Amino acid sequence: AVVWILLCQSAGAIGALTTQTGSSTWYATLEKPWFNPPGWVFGPVWTLLYTMMGIAAWLVARRGFETPGVKTGIVLFLVQLVLNAAWSPIFFGAERIDLALAVIGAMWAVIVGTIVAFAKVDKTAALLLVPYLLWVTFATVLNATLLNLNG
Repeated sequence: AVVWILLCQSAGAIGALTTQTGSSTWYATLEKPWFNPPGWVFGPVWTLLYTMMGIAAWLVARRGFETPGVKTGIVLFLVQLVLNAAWSPIFFGAERIDLALAVIGAMWAVIVGTIVAFAKVDKTAALLLVPYLLWVTFATVLNATLLNLNG
């Protein structure tokens, strides 16, 4: 479980490093919607979500890759994790709100696929990803609104 949690937290660390440099300059100049959360919310929320994601992946992976559905679920999980790690460098580093929206849209779809795949192997694992899906849904709306407000 620890390895999976650390893997997920590592994806978050990539985003955190990019966010720290980007949010102090370019992001601060963007027009933001009324529902934009304060910056301090993101760290605790993502830390909890990455931990839950790691536990979910561990619950599925521990069944063994010979178990039907495990390989598919883990591959989908890893794809969404790569997309997750890519979002912050694209949004904050490259300052590409439009491309970031495409990435988070793809990530959302792969998270849904991961939940469906995990549910076939371990219902608890699938349920552990629901808060993540809800947060990414909110983040997708926020990303789209930022694109609308800032072109």
